[in-house]
Amino acid sequence: MRRTLCALLVVILVVGTLPGTAAAASRTGGTITVGPGETIDDDLEAVGGTVVVEGTVTGDLEATGGTVVIDGTVEGDVEAAAGTLDIGGTVGGDVEGASGSLKVDEGAQIGGNLTAGAGSATVDGRIDGNVEIGAEEITLGPTADIRGDLTYDGTLNRADGATVGGTVERTDNVSVSPSGPSFALPTGTFTAYGVLANLVAGAVLLVAFPRFSTSVADDVTDDPLRMGAFGLLALVGVPLVCVLLFVTLVGIPLSIAGIVAYAFLVWAGALYGRFALGRWLLRQIDRDSRWLALLVGVLGVAAVKFVPILGDLVEAVVVLVGLGALVIGMYDRYQSDEDEAEPAPEPAAVDTEPSA
Repeated sequence: MRRTLCALLVVILVVGTLPGTAAAASRTGGTITVGPGETIDDDLEAVGGTVVVEGTVTGDLEATGGTVVIDGTVEGDVEAAAGTLDIGGTVGGDVEGASGSLKVDEGAQIGGNLTAGAGSATVDGRIDGNVEIGAEEITLGPTADIRGDLTYDGTLNRADGATVGGTVERTDNVSVSPSGPSFALPTGTFTAYGVLANLVAGAVLLVAFPRFSTSVADDVTDDPLRMGAFGLLALVGVPLVCVLLFVTLVGIPLSIAGIVAYAFLVWAGALYGRFALGRWLLRQIDRDSRWLALLVGVLGVAAVKFVPILGDLVEAVVVLVGLGALVIGMYDRYQSDEDEAEPAPEPAAVDTEPSA
C-alpha cells in the first residue's frame, strides 16, 4: 500500500510540473490531421508536432507545429508558426506565417494577402491579393501568379513564366508576428489547479507517512528559525553539489538524478510547510485535525499569494521551514535505521573450567 501511494505521489509531482492548457475548438497532440472528407464547421486552433489539413475548415486556422501542411481547404484566414509551412490547397482569406521554410505549391490558391517571414520561401501558386515576404531566398516558380503587389526583403529569384500583376518593390520593413493559437483560460484556473494538486499530493504524504508527517510539522512549530536555516542551506547547497558533480563529468548521472530529486524534495517541503502552518493555526482555536490542517494550510497560502509582496514572502517562509524540517526528519530517520541495523556486541565468553 505504501509503495502504491509513493508511486502515486511521484505521478502527481510529475504532472504538477506540466503547464495546463485549455481551449474550446482546439486540437493538441503529436500529429493533428483533418482527414480527406472531414469538415470542421468552425475555427480550428491546432498545436502539434505536425498539423495536416486535407479536409475542410470553414473558419480560420491558427496552427503551431514543426510542420504545417494545408492540402485541403481553409475558407477563412490562416495564421501559422512552424518549422515548415506548406500550402498546396486553397485558402479563402489571408495567410500570415512565420517559418523556417515556406512553400506555396503549384495549383495552390490564396484568396487574400500573403504575409510571411521565413528562412527560404518558394511561391509557385496563385495569390489573389498582395504578397509581402521577408526571407534570405525568395523564389517565384514558373507557375507563380501574384495578382497584387509584391514587396520583399531578401534575394529574389524569378523564373520565366512567373507573373506579378502589381508592383514589385524591395524593402527592409517586412514585419511578421503571428500570435498562434490563443488558449483562453478562466481567471484563477492555474491557482485552482495548484491548490488541487497540493491537496492531493499532501493527502498522499499524510496517508503514506502519518507519523513522519506529524513529526515534521511538530519540528516546524517547535523551532521555526532552526528549520528555516536548514531549509535555506538545503535550498542553496543541493544545487551547488549537483553543479560540482556535473563538472566532474563522471558524476553527470548523479547530478541529473540529484536535480530531479531536488525538485521533488522542494515541493514536498512546501507541502509540509503548508501542513505545519495549518496545524499551528488550528491550535490557536484548540483544534487538532491533520486533514483540516492540510486544507487550511494549502488554502491559506493560496489566498495570501494574491497579496503583492506579502504573498511571496509567506510562500518563501513556508517553503524554507518545511524543507528544513523535512531534511532534518529524513536525516534523523536515516540515523535511527543505521542504529537499528548495527548488531549489538556479543558478550565476552566466561571460562567456567576450574584452574589446575
